[in-house]
Amino acid sequence: MEINFLALLVAALSTLLVGYVWYHPKIFGTIWMKEAGLTEQSMKGSNMAAIFGFAVFYAFLIAIILQFLTIHQWGALSMVGGDATKALPSYAAFMTDYGTAFRTFKHGAFHGFLSGLFLALPIIGTNALFERRSFKYTLIAGGFWIVCFIIMGGIICAWV
Repeated sequence: MEINFLALLVAALSTLLVGYVWYHPKIFGTIWMKEAGLTEQSMKGSNMAAIFGFAVFYAFLIAIILQFLTIHQWGALSMVGGDATKALPSYAAFMTDYGTAFRTFKHGAFHGFLSGLFLALPIIGTNALFERRSFKYTLIAGGFWIVCFIIMGGIICAWV
């Protein structure tokens, strides 16, 4: 098992495309700005290069952990201590039989959905509670990350 950095980067970059659509004014952008207490004027003057750069960096960190949540073979590797060269022969036999099992976009998307629903949404929701944000805000921001996790999980899991 090797980390596929290109798959992780593509998955991270996919969040920009999802964000472009999701936060478009005709989709959720206008509602999100209202619920977040933002205006067109308050958005001006921002360092967009830094914002997008850090957004991709953070999405890349998410992609790293999603790889371990969507690809079951990482679990098998962790069971042998992370070093396949020191594993018993049964590990090699297992990987020969199941090395690419469940390595599909659909399977990764499923685990991405579960991770988004049970990890990202509760984090967004908790922050929104303490920031006194509306339930609409929670659904828009949480929904965005659920969709991103679905797409990221699919890309990561399928890219063998």
